[in-house]
Amino acid sequence: MFNAQWVWLILLMVVIGLAMRQSGLVALAVLLGTIVPLAWLWNRYALRRIDYRRALSESRVFAGEAVDLILRVTNRKLLPLAWLRIEDEFPKGVTLVGEDTVTPTTDVYYLNNLLSLRWYERAQWVHHLQCDRRGTYPFGPARLTSGDLFGLFTRTARTAEQDWLIVYPRVRPLAEFGLPPKEPFGDVRATLRILEDPSRVIGVRDYGPGDAFKRIHWKATARRQELQVKVYEPTTTAQWVIVLNIATLPKYWQGIIPERLEQAISLAASLASYAAERRYLVGVVANGCWPLSEQPLRVLPGRDPDQLTRILEALAAVSSMPTQSLEELLTRESPNLPWGATLLVVTAVVTDEIMAAMLNLRDAGRRQVLIVLGDETPLDEIPGILTYRLSADERTLQPAEGGAR
Repeated sequence: MFNAQWVWLILLMVVIGLAMRQSGLVALAVLLGTIVPLAWLWNRYALRRIDYRRALSESRVFAGEAVDLILRVTNRKLLPLAWLRIEDEFPKGVTLVGEDTVTPTTDVYYLNNLLSLRWYERAQWVHHLQCDRRGTYPFGPARLTSGDLFGLFTRTARTAEQDWLIVYPRVRPLAEFGLPPKEPFGDVRATLRILEDPSRVIGVRDYGPGDAFKRIHWKATARRQELQVKVYEPTTTAQWVIVLNIATLPKYWQGIIPERLEQAISLAASLASYAAERRYLVGVVANGCWPLSEQPLRVLPGRDPDQLTRILEALAAVSSMPTQSLEELLTRESPNLPWGATLLVVTAVVTDEIMAAMLNLRDAGRRQVLIVLGDETPLDEIPGILTYRLSADERTLQPAEGGAR
């Protein structure tokens, strides 16, 4: 940094040069007296009006898909930059395809770029990213470093902006998991019409007092010569609450089996997608929490058009460490869930405590379906609870021996 020490050094060099009649030393002092202030001023304004931005071609993708990361830096001033180093924090969960510009550290990677910029010049890079693991990934902040042309001074600035990429779990047809592709949990059509879907006409009937004028079916009325009104399909055909067990070992504090956990999350996402396609009311609860939070993961069934998106985002973000046991989750969450909802319990492990909690809910009148991944846990037939045991082999994704009960 340019300060009084530089001034005293230059003056000392002049005095010594004059005293010893060394013209070269005096010339060097004069040169320093010119270069050092110029370099200091250059360094001071080097990072002024430098605009650095990043953009993702897609902010939400499914596991296995690719996105482009676009980086732009612009020098919005007359002063050129002899050099500019950009170190942008980069998440570990995504892969930079075909490039080696990432510096690994203990917690994050750094995407490095070194360039020079003329006045009012802009540079741009496009990096291709492969997203193989579900999760929520932050990009940034970035650290910009530059300095003067002579390399005497450097200046560093840090950008606070972050961009987020959400990678949803893989969604597969239920048949790939070994579940029946049509009505896997029985006939779920409701017998009571609470709300009706006007886009789905399932028949006609005679006009009655109180029927709205817009319900009249004019073609059927013309054929029968009597007023006929449309009969709509009920929209409350089913309510599903997917209860996801993050634990993959008998004691949830023992750790996790990552592959088994990701398969369970993928199955939960696939069930939610299946339900949303059929306009079921669907929600999800899990014994995990949101990242950097102790809030439990809970998305209650609803009619929001973005309900599936909310569920997929929750499953993408859910922590890998359980916050409580599955039996505790069932006991605590059951009073908060719609009474007519079917609880789809997705778990990789079944313990006596889990079975006791499910039997208590069964005796209280709750409709439940138990879906177990893996055939390591002995599982007897449970009266009143539809049970599936699926293979945990990611390559086959077929029912384990014994199939569904």
